[in-house]
Amino acid sequence: MNRPVFAPAVGFLAVVFSSSLAFAQATKAAPTTPAKPVPTGGWVKPHKGTATVEVIRGAPKKVGKEMVTVLKVKNTTAGAIALLKVDEYWYDKGSQGVSGDSRAVKKPIGPGEIVEITCKSPWTASMVQSQYMFTHANGDVKATSVKQFK
Repeated sequence: MNRPVFAPAVGFLAVVFSSSLAFAQATKAAPTTPAKPVPTGGWVKPHKGTATVEVIRGAPKKVGKEMVTVLKVKNTTAGAIALLKVDEYWYDKGSQGVSGDSRAVKKPIGPGEIVEITCKSPWTASMVQSQYMFTHANGDVKATSVKQFK
């Protein structure tokens, strides 16, 4: 008998056999809450290139040490808008930038869907007017300011 080969082989088989028994005895716990149903609305292909949106801008309000502005944005493009990003810039009387904020909507915005975006810029006494720039993952965004959505 060839002992240098036989002893490691028996040891290896013993380890494999004992570990398989340990894994075979483990059972999975039953889920305590039922799974959420999958929406049946379907997947909409993301829009590539320049997208169009309608924007309703709320009145900016000073809250603590921040200037808070709420924007309601409606996707008027035929495809979904992926990773919509809003950059807010605040200017003083001399058109010098004094503050700003950047917010992103992580979920795709479907055609006709409305999302609410809250911009919070650090407040300074020289803030006079603001400007917004919109972009998305696959291009630019043409924003139209409206009083109410169509």
